Amino acid sequence: MGLRISLSSCFLLIVLLHSARSDDTTSQLLKGINDYRVSLNLSQLTANENADCLAEQLASAYKGLDCTNTTGSDTVPGTEQQFSNFPDFLSHCHLNATVTRDGSIMPACVPGLDPQLVLANFTESQYNQNLNDSSYVGIGTADEGNWVVVVLTTNTPAGNYAPATADTGAASVVSVADRRFAMLLLLGFFVVLIS
Repeated sequence: MGLRISLSSCFLLIVLLHSARSDDTTSQLLKGINDYRVSLNLSQLTANENADCLAEQLASAYKGLDCTNTTGSDTVPGTEQQFSNFPDFLSHCHLNATVTRDGSIMPACVPGLDPQLVLANFTESQYNQNLNDSSYVGIGTADEGNWVVVVLTTNTPAGNYAPATADTGAASVVSVADRRFAMLLLLGFFVVLIS
């Protein structure tokens, strides 16, 4: 019984630390980007749930890729990684290409996800052109492994990342639920189960 509790405690600690590190990276990045924009007399970017979803899908896809000059903020324009399943990412997030056309997707690879280097990969690279653009008003962020993905949105119909359909079914309720809440709920269930 004691070994089961110790193993479950270790598992819980690992999951919570990973989640906290991930949330910390993206929270610091959002704050840094908004501070950068304010220093340029631009409005702060607001969190966009659908852009977050797409950023999460892309970060997961980038996770296994090495950092090279054809990936991330060092990418030579025109040589960006293309994902054949990108339409699946859009579908998963209840988006279609017509509402993402004016947006911008910016991946960066930063070994260890050092917060200062992550921010510099966006503010001191080719991506700063987008961050300096006042037409962007929303943001989604996610990180996986050594990768951080930022998705910028506009307030135009071709870039607002509005859901493609007005789903009212159970699937849309689950997709909107905060993943941390769901994880904690499952964790609580697991703890009750082993007690």
